[in-house]
Amino acid sequence: MKHLPNLTFVLGGAASGKSAYAELLCTQSGRAKIYIATAQVFDDEMGAKVTKHLDQRGTAWTTIEAPLDVASALKTASADDVVLVDCATLWLTNVILGDHDLDAHTGQLLAALTSCAAPVIIVSNEVGQGIVPDNALSRRFRNAQGLLNQEIAARANAVVAVMAGLPLALK
Repeated sequence: MKHLPNLTFVLGGAASGKSAYAELLCTQSGRAKIYIATAQVFDDEMGAKVTKHLDQRGTAWTTIEAPLDVASALKTASADDVVLVDCATLWLTNVILGDHDLDAHTGQLLAALTSCAAPVIIVSNEVGQGIVPDNALSRRFRNAQGLLNQEIAARANAVVAVMAGLPLALK
């Protein structure tokens, strides 16, 4: 069983290869793999994307669907597992659009990430490198995502940015 940091944060732009990189880290660990999925399927396109990802991972993964309560899902892991949370961006979207208490949910997520018995790899989008959004909801989301990414990065033992499928260690 390969040693992994307690918390690894993998971030990058959309379709940058960050999820594939995070999955590779999990596979190389030799541990039992748990995938905590935060996506919700609201249309055929997203349904097809989820099905494709499930097929790519195969049966060697235990998948837990947790669009909001990632903290409870993390409590199911043992020290022999590795957990991939994919992704913080969709989780944040679910919290904001569901009009849930952002501070409370964020606190629960951060506490669970750092107290999980298993090594955790969490994926997130870097959304702050584009233009300033033209509406209040998008600006709120962008700002919340930037703050969440900073909070996760501060707690992570390793932070990796992925661009064009190439990982770059930041921490």
